[in-house]
Amino acid sequence: HADEIKGVAGKNLREFIPNFEMTRRLVTIKDDCELPEEIDTPDDLRPLKQDKEALIAIYDKYGFRRWLQELTGDPDAIPEQDGRVQVDLIPEEPKKIDYTTVTTKAQLNKLIQTVEKAEIVALDTETDGLYSMSARLVGLSMSVKAGQGWYVPVGHNGSMLDEQPEQLDKALVLERLRPWLENDKANKVLQNAKFDAHVLANEGVTLKGIKHDTMLMAYVLDSSKRVGMEELMQRYLGLKGISYEEICGKGAKAITFDQVPIDKASQYACEDADMTLRLFEVMLPLIEAQEGFKRIYELEMQVSPVLTTMERNGVKLDEKSLLEQSRVFAERLDELEQQAYELAGEEFNLNSPRQLGVILFEKMGLPVEKKTPSGAPSTNEEVLIKLAENYPLPKLILEYRSLAKLKSTYTDKLPTMIWPATGRVHTSYSQASVVTGRLSSSEPNLQNIPVRTEEGRRIRSAFVAEPGNVIMAADYSQIELRVMAHISGDKGLRKAFEEGKDIHRSTAAEVFSVENLDDVTSEQRNSAKTINFGLIYGMGVFGLANTLGITRDAAKLYIDRYFARYPGVADYMDRIKKEATDNGFVETSFGRRLWFTEIQGAKGPRRANAERQAINAPMQGTAADLIKMAMVSVQDFIEKEKLESRMIMQVHDELVLEVPEAEKELMREALPRLMSEVATLSVPLVAEVAVGDNWRDAE
Repeated sequence: HADEIKGVAGKNLREFIPNFEMTRRLVTIKDDCELPEEIDTPDDLRPLKQDKEALIAIYDKYGFRRWLQELTGDPDAIPEQDGRVQVDLIPEEPKKIDYTTVTTKAQLNKLIQTVEKAEIVALDTETDGLYSMSARLVGLSMSVKAGQGWYVPVGHNGSMLDEQPEQLDKALVLERLRPWLENDKANKVLQNAKFDAHVLANEGVTLKGIKHDTMLMAYVLDSSKRVGMEELMQRYLGLKGISYEEICGKGAKAITFDQVPIDKASQYACEDADMTLRLFEVMLPLIEAQEGFKRIYELEMQVSPVLTTMERNGVKLDEKSLLEQSRVFAERLDELEQQAYELAGEEFNLNSPRQLGVILFEKMGLPVEKKTPSGAPSTNEEVLIKLAENYPLPKLILEYRSLAKLKSTYTDKLPTMIWPATGRVHTSYSQASVVTGRLSSSEPNLQNIPVRTEEGRRIRSAFVAEPGNVIMAADYSQIELRVMAHISGDKGLRKAFEEGKDIHRSTAAEVFSVENLDDVTSEQRNSAKTINFGLIYGMGVFGLANTLGITRDAAKLYIDRYFARYPGVADYMDRIKKEATDNGFVETSFGRRLWFTEIQGAKGPRRANAERQAINAPMQGTAADLIKMAMVSVQDFIEKEKLESRMIMQVHDELVLEVPEAEKELMREALPRLMSEVATLSVPLVAEVAVGDNWRDAE
């Protein structure tokens, strides 16, 4: 009856059907296993004497540093893993833990005196929600010394509490703390400072003096690992703290923090501030030990307040346009559905992989390209793209899936995410989630709206400016190719960029043996563009042949000619693969370290994939560094000139601004200059600007 269940639950159930048998096997306890011959009685299962040497090897291998110290009694017994930066010594636990709940004016006065005298203070906020634009302050915690912490509850009033909690008035607390919170010279360290800055801004307080951010420290030290408080405590302090779920629960029974009893909340909040300070004291020396770390950490700290400003700026949407697009998409989806029924000769659920598999492979007899873990024929995107080359139904299903995703993700959802207080959408940018240093966007994700399809461009047209303003988009021209020219040092690539040539036309002339650039056809230029960008991403003969629809021999010929013309690129690729294998990491031009330890020891397809990532990472990472530098430069210019222009989005290599008509020409002239001057490479940095009433027209 799976097809009778409606909505998301039904969809998820139908998609999971192929995995049912495997899941059943995984959760079934086998009670018929044959025991080894050496086990005759239950006594044979008693634990053996501890094998210290074997344990040391295991702890060393998996990085259990605290256990290794306890086992060996050696405080320096900390393994150096994969060349990563390691803490030389896990700090000793303070002899006394002193956490205080501040519920009186006298205690508040004493706390203020303490933080005002401190060189640096760890600060954290507790809130009633995790969406930064709406989260309200429930309490503040602070620490000036390891093992010490204060919690000031101000918003514990949830319905789950048995009685009115004892706490100071929020307005009083904020008014008393405001001079310190807004003092740029009062140094503070936070874990994910951007969130706390939003929370306090929601309460009318502008947080200043953010000197350090332990989340960004951890991200700079190793962007491949998680940077949450619990993970950092285990990694750098060898401790397991109180989890949020322990305090608030999870799932349907979860409560918000304002409903947590103050005594429990205080322990959790004080620990957060205490651990933030301890992490700072451990990680700062690691950051300062390497110039590259210092440079990138300084950049990330500059970017953080810019992101806070950009998120609060938000972007205006044409809600009516999106609703109309949603209606048009729905009609088109209905048409595609009917066409699919005609091609299949019967009605079926287009969203059901199982039903689609039956139609394609059992009824229509199409070749099975790939199977799922359970052995069923796969109908994933990769398979459908391959089948779509020769069969109409898979091609139609691809269009249906793409359009359905645009409808559900954007035209249906975006209008519901307009914030009532501002009439704008406020996305959240994550600074510490992408290995290469790029930003990611969520709630909503504004970085994945297609730009090459008409439907995607139509959605972009709904991102509009307020009356009297325009949308201005500035992006780096061919940034990753320019970075490739800079990093590889290839003379041919550098010369092409220095002379301002069309790099794709130049490549086409070399690869297709065309003497005159003017004689290069558009088809040849497009193929050369695919080669240029494909090789940046480590594309090989097989991938290029598939992408261009040519034979492997032809693809190999094109690649050989490319490397003959640009030998520095081939040398770079060989060099970077060796660096990644030897060190476990590669670096951007500015010293951002990107870890690829899986390349060490990997074989076959896994190694090839790791090598492709390692080839591209320095270029993507350097481009990410440059756009972050540009964001800082543009925001500094806006503030210095006291302009009303504001950055509203960052999409990979592009900055999007909302600009008053009166400032249009000033910003049109300033943006290319500001963006091209953030760094000096061996080839020119070029930024291009477009202006329109909406985002599509500014492309």
